[in-house]
Amino acid sequence: MGRKFGRKRQFKMQPVGLEHLTQYNQLLRYVFQVTDQELKEIGWEEKDMMRAKSPTLERADVLGWFDGDKLISQVAVYPMKVRIFGHTYDMGGLTGVGTYPEYSGQGLMHKLLYQALTNMRGRGQTISYLFPYSIPYYRRKGWEIISDKISFEINDYQLPKSRPVSGEVVRVDVDGPEVRDTYHRFALQTHGALIRDDLAWNEYFLWDPDDMMAAVYYNDEGISTGYVMYRIVDDVFHVKDMVFMNEEARSGLWNFIGAHFSMISKVEGDIFTDEPLAFLLEDADIKETISPYYMARIVDVEGFIRQYPFKPDTADRRWVFQLEDPLLSWNQGTFELEIGADGRGSIRRVSCKCADRTNIQTLTTMLLGYKRPDYLHKIGRLVCAPDTVHMLEDAIEQQTPFFSDYF
Repeated sequence: MGRKFGRKRQFKMQPVGLEHLTQYNQLLRYVFQVTDQELKEIGWEEKDMMRAKSPTLERADVLGWFDGDKLISQVAVYPMKVRIFGHTYDMGGLTGVGTYPEYSGQGLMHKLLYQALTNMRGRGQTISYLFPYSIPYYRRKGWEIISDKISFEINDYQLPKSRPVSGEVVRVDVDGPEVRDTYHRFALQTHGALIRDDLAWNEYFLWDPDDMMAAVYYNDEGISTGYVMYRIVDDVFHVKDMVFMNEEARSGLWNFIGAHFSMISKVEGDIFTDEPLAFLLEDADIKETISPYYMARIVDVEGFIRQYPFKPDTADRRWVFQLEDPLLSWNQGTFELEIGADGRGSIRRVSCKCADRTNIQTLTTMLLGYKRPDYLHKIGRLVCAPDTVHMLEDAIEQQTPFFSDYF
């Protein structure tokens, strides 16, 4: 006999806890098509994935829709912190987003995202980051691109020549205190970077195989000022990540990579800044591919602006504009932005009419420095007078975000 669908299903939204860990992982594996072969390639079994993801349900805000006792749709928000132009923001890291295909088209994820963002606002997480599996989908929900990843490939004969440096490189444990301390000091001075706690470090290494290695550069005072995460497979030096606080550390780390000349045929890796590698090499004819990486959205525009450090000026500045947000009513309407001569900003809702307008996606990418006001004005994403464009250009720091994490 065929299955009957006569009953009306009663879906229920509720928190997802450790008692739902098996269902949480099953939904993740199905939606993102994580196969047994992929787990095997990094030395995992199903039980390893469940153990790795248990911190998510212990520390994150995980919401789901249930059809009876069956988890059918879910979203997780990690409690994280990021640096934005020298200020530390509480950030909601969105991940684990998925719905079983047979339940799609019913608005379940739309409602989950709304509730997740509402919860973020309640916790003071005024901005949210995510890795997009569909850029158009998340743009429709208010997120926008804020960082890039540059993938590069260098042949062995194109490696930079060794340069004299006063310090030295030391190989260390990938999860040791030397790496964590170096990254923390780097992140504090780097716009856009994630401040990694234990949960963030767990996610950073989650999908790496066991043969990952690390090398730290120490200056002549014995202070670590950079590191490279890497693995060597089939004569290829794979760079997972490289951070450095000055040019000497960068040169020292590339000296270390170049010292593998006799062992490798090429170097492959990723850069998470807007600075292509080719210009720094004597033989610049290398392969580089740029692709969008992370997206972000302002969750609470008033709370975000209260923390935001605009550039100081000789006088106060003011902008009245209409703001659109596809999900959140508290970010919709006409607002007046006031920027003091000291760079402190405030924003409030006003009732007057105005011709200037933008949306939460554009405001996010502009205030994070990924795209400049002048460019956004030229392509029609920022509607305002030229004088306002000039004011915003002067008021917003010129630096694109660095983000090398994945969650």
